[in-house]
Amino acid sequence: MSAVKEMPVQQTSERSEGDSMLRTRLLQGLTVITMLAVLFGAYVALFVVGTDATQGEVQRIFYFHVSAFAAAFIGFSVGVVGGALYLWKRHEKWDALALAGIEVGFTLSLINLITGMIWARPIWNTWWTWDPRLTSAAIMCLTYAAYLMLRNGIENRELRRRFASIYGILAMSTVIFTLIIIRIRPDTIHPVVIEPQIATQGAATDAEGSFTMSVTISQTLGINSFIWSVFLPLTLIWWRVRLQNAAEHVEQLKAKLLEQ
Repeated sequence: MSAVKEMPVQQTSERSEGDSMLRTRLLQGLTVITMLAVLFGAYVALFVVGTDATQGEVQRIFYFHVSAFAAAFIGFSVGVVGGALYLWKRHEKWDALALAGIEVGFTLSLINLITGMIWARPIWNTWWTWDPRLTSAAIMCLTYAAYLMLRNGIENRELRRRFASIYGILAMSTVIFTLIIIRIRPDTIHPVVIEPQIATQGAATDAEGSFTMSVTISQTLGINSFIWSVFLPLTLIWWRVRLQNAAEHVEQLKAKLLEQ
């Protein structure tokens, strides 16, 4: 009888291990695809598309600058979804998803900020200026940096997860504001992307900070934005969730050892 009772448990364990191995293989395959896709996008941006007639070679950084923001937006959006689901379901897996999304989004937003500064140095002759778009992007990064610091400062797990979920949802307002500010502030000198069909030869900037794209430039930007906002966040968030799950498992084992 005992052998009969143990069989379902054993089968369940074997099925769970099989599912885990399958997920690992899928993630490994996705990681390879993502790496190849990012390299392909970089190759097109650096060696295939023509050089901008006005800005020169430094304009190529825009393919990574814009793509990084698009990817960060996806990461922060995942943080909102994970936080909302945690507040609804109260299951720790949604908190792990929210944390992964925000950490990935924060890293990508830093790439966006740094690449923008590198582009600004030869174009604006300064690493930084308190332009509305740059200021809002800096505030956005600081907001999420505060999220990570405040989260780590709360010892109670349940309180930490509830606080992080609410904070992550509210912090999304800084991302939306950064996204639309170049449309609502006429005094910004940050380039504003215009419909590509109005361009003729290369790209150009004017006094209002508009940025006109040729069809080739727009296609290259689209390729990189798609790769960065689809493959890259999905892969990084998946890896980060696995890491968080492993960390939670270690914490549970520590708690059990302390109880003994």
